[in-house]
Amino acid sequence: MNDHSERKGVAVSRTKRPTIRDVAAAAAVSHQTVSRFLRNAGGLRPETSAAIEKAIAELDYRPDLKARSMRTRRTETLAVVISGTPRGDLYLRELAAACGVAHEAGYRSEVVIIVGDSQARASRIADLLSDGQVDGVLSLAPVGSAQVRADPRVVVTEDLDDGGRNIGVFADGATLGEVVRYLADLGHQHFLHVAGDPGFASARNRIVAYEDAIQRLGLTSHGVVGHSWSAEAGHDAVADLPSDSAVTAVITANDTAAFGAIRAAVDRGWSVPGRLSVFGWDDQAAGRFAIPALSTVAVDREARGRHVMELLIASIESRPAPPTPTADVYRLVPRESTARPS
Repeated sequence: MNDHSERKGVAVSRTKRPTIRDVAAAAAVSHQTVSRFLRNAGGLRPETSAAIEKAIAELDYRPDLKARSMRTRRTETLAVVISGTPRGDLYLRELAAACGVAHEAGYRSEVVIIVGDSQARASRIADLLSDGQVDGVLSLAPVGSAQVRADPRVVVTEDLDDGGRNIGVFADGATLGEVVRYLADLGHQHFLHVAGDPGFASARNRIVAYEDAIQRLGLTSHGVVGHSWSAEAGHDAVADLPSDSAVTAVITANDTAAFGAIRAAVDRGWSVPGRLSVFGWDDQAAGRFAIPALSTVAVDREARGRHVMELLIASIESRPAPPTPTADVYRLVPRESTARPS
């Protein structure tokens, strides 16, 4: 939709920003229905939601946050708090998913990095809310104040500790026991675990799960080595195995170490998975394209990020909390790097 004006004899074309009524017309629904969709109020038929989504995409519609803020007396801004300097980039998948939900609901999202402990985060979050800078806060790290945690404008997930390391659901190591069982069911009896940095709860918990499964299933472990997230740790673990080693299955604490383990096996003339099966963790995108494609544990950080942001938005808008996702956070993804021992 264009209109034209003359300025000093020059035709100036301005493109009018599409409105909620334009979206309603394109989707053949009322503007109240579009408003309900944008508020995630629910109750719409799937075909109605699909028609509105299509119209929004075709028109490139974006909510007028300034006007909406004047009507609602809200900033239309949400803060996502993380601790210190998170280690690695895996947390970004959770963060991006959370911010995506905020955007779809018509909110801006601002990432706030707070260096310090849980009390420092509590103080900063209280300031953000009392100053009216944001409508709500999603904290991915612990918050050391019961009063702040109880605020309906705050959701605390405790997915990262003060040092930016995974805790809570993302530090659960139980699935590594499932990896051991999967490989045992293929016929493997002799195992090696390349562990992560022991300063991380996730690494420690995976060691516990590994050792418990080995003992419970009557298998043989040839050690827990590495204690690093690096490719070098995986490479050195396999390179250091005796030439007549009975090990046929290597489980690494992450995909990066698994790539190193596969490289060392190839350098030794050991086929993967013919001589050695290798199983990683994290489902890095590169693993699908490696030769062989890497067996791994997929961690659904995106579902987690979407759900906790939906919880926050429902709370600040006084709506019922969304249902908790039923799918497991962890999922085994067997690929070409694992097979029956030859």
